[in-house]
Amino acid sequence: MTLFTLLLVLAWERLFKQGEHWQLDHHLERVFVRFRHASLALTILMTLCWMIIVALCLRLLANWFYGVPLLLLWIVISLLCIGAGGIRKHYRAYLRAAAASDSHACDAMSEELALIHGLPVDCDKEERLRELQNALLWINFRFYLAPLFWLVAGGPYGPVVLAGYAFLRAYQTWMARRSTPLKRAQSGIDMLLHWLDWAPVRLAGVAYALLGHGEKALPAWFASLADVHTGQYQVLTRLAQFSLAREPHLDDVLTPRAAVSLAKKITQVILVVVALLTIYGALV
Repeated sequence: MTLFTLLLVLAWERLFKQGEHWQLDHHLERVFVRFRHASLALTILMTLCWMIIVALCLRLLANWFYGVPLLLLWIVISLLCIGAGGIRKHYRAYLRAAAASDSHACDAMSEELALIHGLPVDCDKEERLRELQNALLWINFRFYLAPLFWLVAGGPYGPVVLAGYAFLRAYQTWMARRSTPLKRAQSGIDMLLHWLDWAPVRLAGVAYALLGHGEKALPAWFASLADVHTGQYQVLTRLAQFSLAREPHLDDVLTPRAAVSLAKKITQVILVVVALLTIYGALV
């Protein structure tokens, strides 16, 4: 069921998910705005409540009509949690602004794309474009690779685990956009996602390492296995930049496109690996 759901969701997301309507982050904003205080305990409690609701829905539909409603619920939850339809609009707006040499629109869209970690202020054009690449690589990880990992790792409870991760991701995005740095720190959201992202970042990182300069990237990847302090954003983007190092970071359009192209390639590679492992497990 997991492989079928993934293939269907990714195909639907590419063809039809063009806005925020099918994105969980958008719908949860109505929930987050009701909480005026922030704490680690509240973040964990909200996430657990959300996961329990999803688990109860799965349990209620488990034995109905030969499991068809359960399959549909798997697909709906995955559609809500996987993909970045709204962010893709910002990316396309950035490309249009860059092609028209509209610097103000470029800056606005760049800041939106780099919402979680931000862009450097006092830097040259090459460094800023490199950081924009990193932001796009991180978006692909957060909305595609990490959800894929948690859906597969959760096994029969994949939608529950996936929904919990997507809830935390949405809360961090809302905090970055609507709240203050102090409340974001008090919520503990960055710390929770740091640990949840550790394993999927290493799995995605090895794919980037193998597709990049192996003689440099693989030692960096092995070193990351014992590193629990460096932010997952830095670990992933450092490995990805080994694959992008051959191309100059000077063109406002080609530079971000190179990052998106690499991210799509990595997603396809990991999906193929998951498919092969699933088929092998079914045969054995």
